[in-house]
Formats: sequence, C-alpha cells, structure tokens
Amino acid sequence: MYHSEDPDPRLRSQAKITGMTTDFDYTLPPAVRRISGSFRIVGWISFWVQIVLAAISSLVLMFALVNLGARSGTGGTNPGTGVGLLFAALGLVAVYLSAFWAFRYTQLGRRLRSRDIAKRPSPKDALQALRLGTVVSMVGMLITLFGSQALIGSLLGKALAQPQGGTVFVPGNVSQYVEAFDIFVVQANTNTLLAHFVSLSATLWLLRTVNRA
Repeated sequence: MYHSEDPDPRLRSQAKITGMTTDFDYTLPPAVRRISGSFRIVGWISFWVQIVLAAISSLVLMFALVNLGARSGTGGTNPGTGVGLLFAALGLVAVYLSAFWAFRYTQLGRRLRSRDIAKRPSPKDALQALRLGTVVSMVGMLITLFGSQALIGSLLGKALAQPQGGTVFVPGNVSQYVEAFDIFVVQANTNTLLAHFVSLSATLWLLRTVNRA
C-alpha cells in the first residue's frame, strides 16, 4: 500500500542545500508517482476502448430497436428478441457508466500528483474507487450475458422453425428466418461484453498496482 507522507527528511535537507526546494521529485513519494502514472495510462486506455466499442454497439442496437418496432405491427417478432435487446441496452448503459468511471481513474491519477498532500486521495479512497469500478463491470457483464442468452435463444428458435434441407423458400413473413441483421445484433452485444471485460481487467490491474505499492 502506498503512503502519502513527505519524503525522507534527509532528502529535504539535501534539496535545500542544492537550492531545489521546489523540485517536484522531492515532494512526491516514488510509490505515489508510480501509482499516479498507472491510473492515468490505464484509465485512458480503458476509457477509449470502452467508448469505441460502446459507440459501435449503440448504432447497431438503435437500428435493431427501429427494426423491432417496424416488425411488431406485423406480429413477426420473437419474444426472446425483445428481452435480449432490453438486456443488451442495459448492458450498454453500464458500459457508458464504466467508461465514466475509467475517466475518474485518470482524474484520480492527476490528483495523486498534486503538490498539496491534503489534496491527494488517501489509499482508502483509491481502493474504494477501484472496488466500485469492479462492481460496475461485473454487474454490466452479468446483464450483457443475460442478453446474449436471450438473443442466441431467439436465433435458435428461428433456425429450428425455418424450413430445413431442400425445402423451397416461400415468400411471406421474412422475420421468421435468421437474417444477417440478427447476427449484427449478437455481434453488438459481444462488443459490449468485450468492453466490460476491458474495464474489469483495467480495474484489477490498478488494484494490483495499489496493493503492491
């Protein structure tokens, strides 16, 4: 665990002798510098990866919701599809919340580099932020997995209901068949799951860094 106390008094005396009393290296403990850098770098990587994956999933899910609304009037929707899209949307909201939390990691890293010891977050504050980030990622992954189960179950129902083998295709309600767009929805949900995995990995890495300091 890192500590926020001043560096060794001998270093301060040496700094005064050499005229370097304002040198930042003498006011910030090495463990804090290391943790601060980790929070900023890992936080930004996690933030941008989640934002890109969430943006792609958002576009696909918006088209899917519009498509589902158009089909609902014809009675050609599968109940599992609506439930799957609901869980997928909730998982996507959790990704944006997790991305915001990753941005908070970068701000926490910046505050750790403050010259004012009173403004530096305590070890308890850092651990609490990491624990909350872990909970958000875990809950988001669970919701997204529920969405995956519902969407895949819906696709399985369509695959079993559509004509098999050499049966000639009969025009009618196209929504009863597995379409390419259905696969895109599954891919979007998979991107959401990947975003949560990246967030969880980043949080666990930072937690390991703090505990080793």
